[in-house]
Amino acid sequence: MAQQRSGSGCLPAAISCGVVLAVGISALVAVLAVGAFSITGSAGRFKPMIEEAGADEYPNLDRTWSYGSGDTVVVRIPVFGVLTRSQSSGMLGSISDPVGDVLACIQDATQDEDVKAIILEVDSPGGEVTASDVIYKALLDFKKAQKGRKVVALFGDVAASGAYYISMAADYIVVQPTTITGSIGVLMSTMNFKGLGDMLGVKDVTIKSGPNKDLLNPLKDISPEQLALVQGVVDDMYARFVMLVAEGRHLPIDQVKVIADGRILTARQAIETKLVDSEGYWDDAVKKTEELLGVESVKIYKYEQQSSLLDLLMAQSRTTTGPFQGLLQPKSPRLMYLWNP
Repeated sequence: MAQQRSGSGCLPAAISCGVVLAVGISALVAVLAVGAFSITGSAGRFKPMIEEAGADEYPNLDRTWSYGSGDTVVVRIPVFGVLTRSQSSGMLGSISDPVGDVLACIQDATQDEDVKAIILEVDSPGGEVTASDVIYKALLDFKKAQKGRKVVALFGDVAASGAYYISMAADYIVVQPTTITGSIGVLMSTMNFKGLGDMLGVKDVTIKSGPNKDLLNPLKDISPEQLALVQGVVDDMYARFVMLVAEGRHLPIDQVKVIADGRILTARQAIETKLVDSEGYWDDAVKKTEELLGVESVKIYKYEQQSSLLDLLMAQSRTTTGPFQGLLQPKSPRLMYLWNP
C-alpha cells in the first residue's frame, strides 16, 4: 500500500538529530543496496538513477495511491483553471506556472515505464495558444514513449477551447452530464483608447522601425491593412485547431467547421456532434481506461509535491490583495484558445 510522506514535526532537538541521523544512514544503505537504482516517491517505485539528470526531464514527483487496485498503474492528472504558462500576482511579484505543473506530471508519467495510462481530469475554459499546444504534444509524447499507452479525458464543469484542444490527444473522452464544452476558435482582444485620449489631450509618441511595429497600439486607430494582418494570424491558429479536432475525433474538416464557430455545447450536443464519446462520471472513465488497456482493474495514483515553508510563504504572497495587485501582470494582446464569456 502506498504511503504518503508526512510533514516535519516539532521534535526536541536531540530526538530530531537522532531521527535525521537514522534516516540518513537508512538512505545510504538503500542506495548501496540497490546499486544503480533509487526508490522515489511515496509509492516506493523504482527509477533508474541517471547522473546529472535534469529536474524537468526527470521530475521525480511523489506518487500517492489514489483509487482502485491491481497490477496496472494509471495516473490521474488534473488540468484546472486558465491554461497560462506563467502569471504574476501579489505585491511581491511571485510567479505561478500552472501549465508547468501539468507538464511536470505528464513528463514524470512518460519517464515511468510502469505507467500505462493517464486519466486527464479537465476543468478549464482554455487559455494561451502555445500553452494549450505544449500540453497536447506532451500527451502525444507520453503515448509514443511506450506502445499501448492510453489517455482518457474526463470533462468537469467546463472543458472549452484550449482545454478541448489538449483533449484531442485523448483516446476517449467522457463528458459529465452538466459539462460545457466546445468553443473551438481563436481569440485576440485588446482595448483602444484613442477616442478617450483625444478627449483628454493625450497624444501617442512612438518611435518605430516599420509601419506595423506598433500594431494594436491602444492610442491609434487600426488600419484595414493592419486588421487584415492580425486576422491572418488568427486564421492560421484557427486552421490548426480545426485540423487537430478533425484528426483527434476522426471527423471530416468540413463537418468540424460547421460547429467550430466559437459556440459552446452541452454534454448532449457534444455527443450528438461527436466532439466527445460518452456521458458519464469518474467510475465510467476508470472503466473505460481498463477496457482500453485490456485489464480487469487498474491502480490509480496521483502526483503530489511536498511544500516547504518557503513554498507556503510564496503561496500566501500570491493571495495578497491591495491597491497594487495585478499591476505586474502583462497586459499585451495574446492569442488565446479561450472561452471568455
